[in-house]
Amino acid sequence: MRRWFLPALLAAQAISPACAADQKVLGTEDAHAHAQAHATKPESAAQTDIGPSEHHAWNPYQNGWELVSEAMVELRKIRTPTHRRSKKQTGVFTALFQYALKALPTLRATAAPGHEHAQPVITGPLLDGVKLLQQAADQNNTDAIYLLGQFNFYGNYSHPRNFKVAFDHYYRLASQYGNSSAQYMVGLMYATGIGDAVERDQAKALLYHTFAADQGHTRSEMTVAARHMNGIGVPKNCETACKYYKRVADKAMTWFRSGPPGGMTIVSQAYRLSDEVGGVYGEGASVVSAGINALKASPNSDAYASIEDVIEYLDLMSQKGDFKASFNLGRLYYEGQRGLDRNVDLARRYFLSVTTKYWRPKDGRTVDGAKPQLEKVAVKAAGYIGRIALRGEGGGESAGPNYKDAQKWFGRGVKHGDAQSQWGLGIMNLYGYGVKKNVGKAFEYFKAAADQDYSLAHVALGALYLDQGQPDDLKVASSYFDAAARWYNLEAQYYLAEMIHHGVGRDKTCGAAMQYYKNVAERSEPVVSSWTEANQAFEDGDLELAFLNYVMAAEQGYEKAQNNVAFLLDPTHTVFSLPSWLKRQVAKPRLLQNSALALIYWTRSAIQSNIDSLVKMGDYYLSGIGTEVALDKAAQCYTGASEYFQSAQALYNLGWMHENGVGLTQDFHLAKRYYDQALETNEEAYLPVSLSLMKLRLRSAWNTFTNGRINSIQDEPAQKKDWSLREWIQNFLQDDERFYEDPYEEYYDETITGSDGEPMGDELDGDLDGLFESFLILSLVGSIMFLMWYRNQRQQAHRQAQENAARQQHAAPLPPQNGILPGGQQQQQPPFPPMVDPHFPQWGAGGVGH
Repeated sequence: MRRWFLPALLAAQAISPACAADQKVLGTEDAHAHAQAHATKPESAAQTDIGPSEHHAWNPYQNGWELVSEAMVELRKIRTPTHRRSKKQTGVFTALFQYALKALPTLRATAAPGHEHAQPVITGPLLDGVKLLQQAADQNNTDAIYLLGQFNFYGNYSHPRNFKVAFDHYYRLASQYGNSSAQYMVGLMYATGIGDAVERDQAKALLYHTFAADQGHTRSEMTVAARHMNGIGVPKNCETACKYYKRVADKAMTWFRSGPPGGMTIVSQAYRLSDEVGGVYGEGASVVSAGINALKASPNSDAYASIEDVIEYLDLMSQKGDFKASFNLGRLYYEGQRGLDRNVDLARRYFLSVTTKYWRPKDGRTVDGAKPQLEKVAVKAAGYIGRIALRGEGGGESAGPNYKDAQKWFGRGVKHGDAQSQWGLGIMNLYGYGVKKNVGKAFEYFKAAADQDYSLAHVALGALYLDQGQPDDLKVASSYFDAAARWYNLEAQYYLAEMIHHGVGRDKTCGAAMQYYKNVAERSEPVVSSWTEANQAFEDGDLELAFLNYVMAAEQGYEKAQNNVAFLLDPTHTVFSLPSWLKRQVAKPRLLQNSALALIYWTRSAIQSNIDSLVKMGDYYLSGIGTEVALDKAAQCYTGASEYFQSAQALYNLGWMHENGVGLTQDFHLAKRYYDQALETNEEAYLPVSLSLMKLRLRSAWNTFTNGRINSIQDEPAQKKDWSLREWIQNFLQDDERFYEDPYEEYYDETITGSDGEPMGDELDGDLDGLFESFLILSLVGSIMFLMWYRNQRQQAHRQAQENAARQQHAAPLPPQNGILPGGQQQQQPPFPPMVDPHFPQWGAGGVGH
């Protein structure tokens, strides 16, 4: 018996993280058992609670533990197939071909609805393992009960999902043994009613989540906090929400600071599925891809390129000697992103390819004849290489921090003013990593990096000032944390939350503290959420498993997860649908046919300021999807989305409601106004708005011709006004400025700013330009008037001279006697002598009479 006791014990320890009552994390001494758990349980990271600083030894001495061990041996024989869908975007012709295939008639026979999804029959090792677990569960083995619940909820190892059976197992474990993970699952199923296992009951959901949260279950703590913040099943309570968010943020920060210098690396996995297709309503019709948001992706940009295409292009340019492409590749691989795993070794290789172009590998001297701008890029690459050495990243599991190498690369960067290198040397001097501890020197390095707006240096300086504890120091610390929070620094947000929550150096405000704690908790995705598992399931094509994991994140208050759940459940993706006998599309699983739940999550997403979700709420109330028809609520949703956020879709819908008198007073004039505003908001709505306006004008004309009671379209006459010359010039200048101004100029960030952050010289230059233009126009008008007057005088003088010369040649007139002409008429003297008169210069000089 001793021969199999030790293997059985190790196998039992391998499943303990998912089955133990408190769901703790394995310690470092159980690395081998943890690897076995990953090999046998694909849900180990997604369906268990994670507590960063907790460890609970598993007690194998409960009834049926031998059966659980044997069951795990059988389950290890199952090889779970792994397949991933390609993320590469298809081309235009490929997309057209796919749509053509979907449009081809299949003329398929449809089976009865009850037989479309027959339950699979389990056989082989899975059947044997389940039987052993059932026998252990009959002996009240808590691990077996929990595993059976997981199998029926998630469908592990291709086990058929049965949510009612899963609920029974969870409920038994939660009520009889007080298992916090089981209480969390019971609360989740009461909150959502998944699989129709139980009826939705928000009060019971809150009760079970509170039980689990009081035992330290992280996801239940976030769920309770989100419910108290938004008033879901309970009145809003900022203090309670802040308390639970603080618990999660404390755990997250403990985990974050347990990493190497600079904290753990977090690659955000949260995103909206709808954003991949241009938004809930599609490209150009959704708020996220229309209007000002459409500027983010021009036809020549790489916004729609897959990460594989970007990597391939940058690698090609790097091979051609483009050092900027090499540096960008290094950053991509070092920081990682959704769809691209971190590869520190490859990142370091790319960084070294940049630095060797500027520094000689042997002696570290600068290479002669370096390319322009190479110095700036090479210095940044040196900072990253030093950071990798300081943190001990890459090089396999045996690698560790290399302080000597870090100091060498940081030193090169500091000589050229690199902010990251300055921060790195500051950290080394602050904690004595490879050098003698010197807080003063560290402060100088941090100050130099902070002057370049480096967020990590802001946090380090803020922490140093915070430790002083004096009022003036607290103000300085708060300003540094604010500066770092602008760059979404996790630790800075946590410091601000703590200062505001305790009223240290900041005003004590519950709402602000709660929001900072919430940001810290939600951004610590590896600790608290199931985003990674949800995205992986969606990429693998398992929509049901993706839906279950998104629901968990949605209940924790993630707006993007709430939007994803509603998007997966939404039955109205397209307006124009093909008949069923022409469709090649596979019908939605029954689990994803829940319009009422979709409306719930559209509502929660809209509460967190998602505009498209608010418009979707209006669509559901307008059409009675998942609820009864409520035209007044639909109008309220559309009005809110249009007035405050300028959604073109909401404006168009309001115009349609006014045109047809659905939920609003039938008014053709107001309908036209809303249609016009929709077009002003989104120019891509030109075709539907133009067609609607054409139809509206026809209806309005017929209403006017038949003397109908509906308010027809009325052209509002513009009031005419007689402008003075000054008003005319001012209006001309205003129209000219409006014609040449850029409607998106406020979104450009290319102005030169001063030390206070304000643009330099913009207001003064604008005033001077206006004065100069006005003076120039008035000068031109005056010059033209003077030239016209002078030209007229010259013409009159020339004509008079010609007449006098003609008279002197043809006739000698008698000289007048005392101003009397020969005919007895008195001669009329002109007011001033003509220009040909010899006395004209004296008159012009003021010498009249001399």
